[in-house]
Amino acid sequence: MAAKNSPTRVGITSGDPNGIGIETVLQVFRDARMFDEVTPILYATPELVEATLVTLGRPDDLVWGIISQPEQAKPQQLNVLPFRGEPWTPRWGVVDPEAGKYAHGSLERAVGDLASNKTDVLVTAPIHKDAMRGGPFPFPGHTEYLAHVANVEDVLMLLVSDNLRVGVCTGHMALKEVSGALSSGLIRSKINLMHEALLKDFGIPQPRIAVLGLNPHASDNGLMGDEEKRIIGPVVRELAAEGRWVLGPYAADGFFGSGAYKQFDGILAMYHDQGLAPFKALSFGNGVNFTAGLPIVRTSPDHGTGMDIAGQGKAVADSMRTAIFMAKDIRNHRKAFREFASNPLEINTNIRRESEFERRR
Repeated sequence: MAAKNSPTRVGITSGDPNGIGIETVLQVFRDARMFDEVTPILYATPELVEATLVTLGRPDDLVWGIISQPEQAKPQQLNVLPFRGEPWTPRWGVVDPEAGKYAHGSLERAVGDLASNKTDVLVTAPIHKDAMRGGPFPFPGHTEYLAHVANVEDVLMLLVSDNLRVGVCTGHMALKEVSGALSSGLIRSKINLMHEALLKDFGIPQPRIAVLGLNPHASDNGLMGDEEKRIIGPVVRELAAEGRWVLGPYAADGFFGSGAYKQFDGILAMYHDQGLAPFKALSFGNGVNFTAGLPIVRTSPDHGTGMDIAGQGKAVADSMRTAIFMAKDIRNHRKAFREFASNPLEINTNIRRESEFERRR
């Protein structure tokens, strides 16, 4: 009998310490069965954990302990690694630059340990962009920060829920700037990133990708803008001619409204809300944000800091739980892809089996 794989070492950031991130992590690991799959390392201060436990009624079913280095992480417990010497007393729901500095410190330490192979994957709790701007964090969000640290020119923000996977061509950008930012090179790059992620990270041997138009009704043949004819359509046709299963551009409203999205493995939207609004309407709080194109595996719950409910014990942990499992699964898919890369027939057979298993879960 083959030996059981060791639990995945998951580094988890605290996110904004005045928000719900810590609460969702503690909720997840109140279920001791989680420790059979992962060994969690939470980058937070003990005072924040204690304060959060108070909001949860001090549950005695959470097993946790304090460590000083990832190598000291113990199985069957939530390992809390203080990344700074100063304690933190949360002010639930308050947007505070000091909280932004706390979140930044947690993220920096977690990324450093991941880069040193002291952890296997990274799961980031939500940060508050206003709080982060008050500190030394000149990035719109996690995605841009991680691309900078990894020295990667282009990445793809991919929202995932079961078989629904939506990426965005332009991310955290003002709507008035989107049209000018679109180019053939950008769209081609994002489609390629999605194709590679679907293949290597999700185990789909022949990814089917839909590309949305920019304008209402995909411009109605140029009646409302020409980006579809001038930029988007030509790229789709070029990639299709190269052997990629890429179709579009589709009118976004009809595409989601008719259920056509169910026929594709990945969907590329042109801008943030075009993709995320229907995704969040369909995912019912179980979505995960995955950064494709990075050399490391990073996932995050698809919700925000929840400042309006922080400290009240009302946070729902489903998305955090799914983010943790997805990080583990993506790492396993990448490992399988590398192991069988020398045999294309074997890799396709292996990936197809894993993909079918995922769909049955």
